[in-house]
Parts: sequence; structure tokens; C-alpha cells
Amino acid sequence: METDLHKIHIFKTNIDKIFPDCAINTTLGNHNDIQQWSVDCEDVDRVLRVVSETLQPEVIIGIINELGHECQELP
Repeated sequence: METDLHKIHIFKTNIDKIFPDCAINTTLGNHNDIQQWSVDCEDVDRVLRVVSETLQPEVIIGIINELGHECQELP
């Protein structure tokens, strides 16, 4: 039986833009426990999607909050 180890976490944020050298891009892009991530800056909720096998939503929220942005998990 095959299982999918990747877990997709989805969050509402206030992230307006992502630049190649911005703190969010650097922090999430270089995080060892994040396989993939994206922010839909066109969506009204500025949806952040994070693919991680190990990180809990609270940890991801903490990372985004430390970078000066709001972040809450979407159901």
C-alpha cells in the first residue's frame, strides 16, 4: 500500500508580493523541512501553501509571524 508522505498546509496571510531576495522567499526556500511552497498574491486571502512531511501548522505560522506577516490556517 502506497502512502503520500507529503502534507499540504494551507494558510490565509497578508503577504502582498514575493520578490527573489525577500525574507519570505529566502526563509521558506532554504528551510530543510519544506519541500515546496507558494503564495497566491492575487487571491483575496493571499493563500500560502506549504508542502512539508514534518512541520506542524503552528511552526509555519510562527515563521511567517516572525517575518512580520499575519498567518492563520485555513480549514
